[in-house]
Amino acid sequence: ASLSFVPAPGERSDFSDFFGNNVTSIAFRDAHDALDIRMSARVSVSRPEPGLDVSPDLQRLREELGGVRSLSPDSPHHFLAASDHAGIDSAITAYAKGSIAGSTVATVLDLCNRIHRDFTYDGEATTVQTRASDAFGLKRGVCQDFSHIMIAGLRGLGIPAGYVSGFLRTIPPKGKPRLEGADAMHAWVKAWCGRDAGWQEFDPTNGMRASNDHITVGYGRDYSDVAPIVGVLKTTGGQAAEQAVDVIPVVLEKL
Repeated sequence: ASLSFVPAPGERSDFSDFFGNNVTSIAFRDAHDALDIRMSARVSVSRPEPGLDVSPDLQRLREELGGVRSLSPDSPHHFLAASDHAGIDSAITAYAKGSIAGSTVATVLDLCNRIHRDFTYDGEATTVQTRASDAFGLKRGVCQDFSHIMIAGLRGLGIPAGYVSGFLRTIPPKGKPRLEGADAMHAWVKAWCGRDAGWQEFDPTNGMRASNDHITVGYGRDYSDVAPIVGVLKTTGGQAAEQAVDVIPVVLEKL
């Protein structure tokens, strides 16, 4: 992967955060009227097909969670308590209880599908600062909001859940050309489904499991852990930002 900046920053450092996400920190000392950030990467995504559901029911899940002694970055204990954008909310927990099924995976998948059915995608309804409880009241929002609602609901049921930030490849309608920049930054959910089932990923915006078109950039407790760009800008005028994403499949030649 490569990451470029125009103009070039005066300072740059690269490191990994607690959850293992790659982070680049930059600073500018000189005035500038625009900043262009470009990331290019070639990635391989191969998600296994869902197999036999070996996840426990919620009572057994709590017992298995109690047996986890590790506090490593992927420990489920980090993803069980309330976080900034995904607090434990009584109304969301009550809604999530309607999805309780015979296994953890079945519960998570049902909640994922219900959020997809019950909420309206609306890019104007919320902002990046909107919390799960507010988006739940609106019954509308974007992928970030639906993921936060699902995370809050799962945590309310005692299921560890985290936020996945990444890209989603879009497929144009049949007969239509692929549009440059039409792909998108996306968010979905990872849930800890027990000792044997482990972490699994679900997309409530589209009512599905994460597929090979879901390209992971980072993991965290919620959006605040993995926002694509975070920083401080001092300016005497206005400011605006725009983004474009291209996810292009690589055609492998047969030998």
